[in-house]
Amino acid sequence: MENETRVERWLDRALARAETPRGGATVIATITTIAAVGSGLLMSTIDHKNFTTLGQGLWWAVQTVTTVGYGDNVPTNTAGQLVAAAVMLLGLAFLTVITAAVTSSFVARATEERTKRAGGAAPATADDVRDINERLDRMEALLRERS
Repeated sequence: MENETRVERWLDRALARAETPRGGATVIATITTIAAVGSGLLMSTIDHKNFTTLGQGLWWAVQTVTTVGYGDNVPTNTAGQLVAAAVMLLGLAFLTVITAAVTSSFVARATEERTKRAGGAAPATADDVRDINERLDRMEALLRERS
């Protein structure tokens, strides 16, 4: 597209890398890091009463996005609480995607090893078994007709 911004092009490239579990985890980790730093800066600005320094805002963002939440610094105004809710949801999404990516790579590796042990043949799926049963039924019916 002609009118794409630099951010849109970056997002397009990032999403293209997300086709693999590792790529997806990298994209989510990058976005989560950017969001944590951004929300820490934002929190220091919008709730300056409770987050008097930039360090406090960043510390809050890191502990919130990782779902640790010590409770030593908490937002008290509505804008700060809305930012906190968004950061909490982002943290949960981050943990979910990372867990899924790790699990997916374990499953893929186990399937690959099983396939190698089976001499290169992929393990039978439920559809494969159903097809084999249908073929056997047809063969039995033909044999009965001929006898």
